[in-house]
Amino acid sequence: MRTAFGAAFDVPAGYLNTASVGVPPAPTAAAVAGAVARWGSGEDGPEAADAAVTTAREAFGRLVGVPADRVASGASVAQMVAMVAASLPVGARVLVAEGDFTSLTFPFAARGSRVTEVPLEALASAAPGHDLVAVSVVQSADGRIADLEGLRATGVPVLLDASQAVGWLPLSLGWADWVVAAGYKWLMSPRGCAWLACSPRGVTSAVPVAANWWAGEDPWTSVYGLPLRLARDARRLDISPVWLSQHGAAVSLPYLASLDLAAVRDHGVGLADSVLEGLGLAARGSAIVSLSLPEGAGERLAAAGVRSAVRAGRVRLGFHLYNTAEDVDLVLRALR
Repeated sequence: MRTAFGAAFDVPAGYLNTASVGVPPAPTAAAVAGAVARWGSGEDGPEAADAAVTTAREAFGRLVGVPADRVASGASVAQMVAMVAASLPVGARVLVAEGDFTSLTFPFAARGSRVTEVPLEALASAAPGHDLVAVSVVQSADGRIADLEGLRATGVPVLLDASQAVGWLPLSLGWADWVVAAGYKWLMSPRGCAWLACSPRGVTSAVPVAANWWAGEDPWTSVYGLPLRLARDARRLDISPVWLSQHGAAVSLPYLASLDLAAVRDHGVGLADSVLEGLGLAARGSAIVSLSLPEGAGERLAAAGVRSAVRAGRVRLGFHLYNTAEDVDLVLRALR
């Protein structure tokens, strides 16, 4: 058991795979276990998670700098992005970064948008003339960080995927038209929760392609019958919540929102850059490290107890608030 930033984590030494799956604080795991127990004994009714959905929604808004009434609650990034893709006319010009995560890019291609890939560093200069720029704040494959201020200055509508950023990187993204993120990585929540923060224009233009009873102004009075009656704020884009996931998110997200995220960033980035410096490489300023390693290095890392992932042909390590210098030493000893 490790203690970090005021919370306990049952995370083993060498766990550097947060970019794939985040490890929850002990109170989050306990909250989900309690919800499972209540489900198993028939104690919880269908309204039992309502308060958790509200709590998680509000905390996500604080983490990205958007008020709660402009945050929609869903289950996955692709599901949320599909509502943005549906708001564009067929043939709309969408600009994305080369090699970005496909849950962000596929919905536009599937809807018939003209999707153009350019290098991440060229996004801002290539943005004029496009109907939308869609990009991850932090690239999943290698941890590179997008030029957010450059994108903001273009005036082109922007959709940001913050899945690999929110939870370790301080963010103030109220200027973006849409900000989406999954909960099961750096937000340390169960899989099955995601959020879409919208600008006022984004709330009204996104198309609720999965409109349902939970998206009503008062969900419990919009269960049966027409006419269509959706909420006036971003809740109109909600889908019925994954209950167990929301119980966990309602603990992890407020915890993260209460922290000094600049300190969280400095902690994780400091460890990540220590690995790079120990290997004779330049620091990159990201909590995600991507390494091109010789044959057999991945096996040596695994044998040393290091949990990592292979993405785009490179070994990916992710350093979160529960990681320590012990994890850096494990990596360096294995690779040296």
